[in-house]
Amino acid sequence: MKVLNLRCANGHGFEGWFACEDDFMDQNGRGLVECPLCADKVVTRMPSAPRLNLSGARGPEPGTPVPAAGPQAAQPADMQAAFMKAVREMIQRTEDVGARFAEEARRIHYGESPERGIRGQASPEEREALRDEGIETFALPVPPGLDGPLQ
Repeated sequence: MKVLNLRCANGHGFEGWFACEDDFMDQNGRGLVECPLCADKVVTRMPSAPRLNLSGARGPEPGTPVPAAGPQAAQPADMQAAFMKAVREMIQRTEDVGARFAEEARRIHYGESPERGIRGQASPEEREALRDEGIETFALPVPPGLDGPLQ
């Protein structure tokens, strides 16, 4: 199994697992490899260092200071992971009402339906009309693959 570091044209980094390098080249050439965040199919392989398992490898010398990590130390991969975790949690805690989003949001707002978290699709015009009625919403792009059953 070959684990490759990949990046889409939008700069999202992710891993891909392939039987061999030729499998990646074949699947990527046929447009079968896509970014899990934005579904971009323009994917390139990033350089990666080989992992060496050395039986005599040692850790840092005792007493060597470890650099402190502050808020500025957040890496893009960490931010992507946090975003994906938040999206998965939102999906798990809300009901998908699909294209009926605007209608169901109004029913909840006016007490005609039980209060609960919902998600779905609404056009910009529908979101504006909801906002005019005092119903707050927000748009959250859900990466392809997360809009189906969760695993």
